[in-house]
Amino acid sequence: MTYCCGILVREGLVMMADTRTNAGLDNVSVFRKLHVFRQPGERVMAIATSGNLSISQSVVSILTEGVENKETGEIETLMNAPTMFQAAQRIGSVVRSVREMEGEAFEASDVKFDVSFLFGGQIKGGRLRLFMIYSAGNFIECTTDTPYLQIGEHKYGKPVLDRAINYSVDLYDGLKIGLISMDSTMRSNLAVGMPIDLLVARRDMWDAELVYRIEPGEPYFHDLRERWSSALRAAHIAIPRPPYANNP
Repeated sequence: MTYCCGILVREGLVMMADTRTNAGLDNVSVFRKLHVFRQPGERVMAIATSGNLSISQSVVSILTEGVENKETGEIETLMNAPTMFQAAQRIGSVVRSVREMEGEAFEASDVKFDVSFLFGGQIKGGRLRLFMIYSAGNFIECTTDTPYLQIGEHKYGKPVLDRAINYSVDLYDGLKIGLISMDSTMRSNLAVGMPIDLLVARRDMWDAELVYRIEPGEPYFHDLRERWSSALRAAHIAIPRPPYANNP
């Protein structure tokens, strides 16, 4: 299980992912799930992955090494995709090709072909975009009406985003709210855990403004967790009790 979140606001893009993977209670490991691709001044892109680790690693490796286009002979990678939309199409195509190559073996082993991706960034000449790519290779795009996407264990962090995120939110307020969403998920599901990888990319800068890993015990995140817990306790205390019974 994992939790990944992408937030697209007017000022830029925030993406984050936890790093915990587990194959049972006694087999817990740390693997990077947020992969950043950048050519400063030209493009910045990031992929966050959820689902079967072997599938997601295969997809990212193929996208990095490239796939030959049979019509043109060109080796197609994320770094030479002309637009974000075509880059998302390349991710979907690679997902389908991995399914075609490995699907029978997965079925024979009774393993579900389960993988999903968040893909966000900007290529010079195009706009900043954020996509969610499914295990069938199809995808949807983030909109200004609901300016975030999630994959993995999303239900615990979604209420925070629903209440606090809108397209006009400050970029680093978006980061803060995303971290609260991550903390809410970690509190409720032990299969999601630290370290947390972050990307912040400002619109029309074509590079990452921040690439950072929050390690266990990091002071700001620890303070954020404590403040959010205290704020929730104070909020429920401040709300009057329900008048539905004659309680003293």
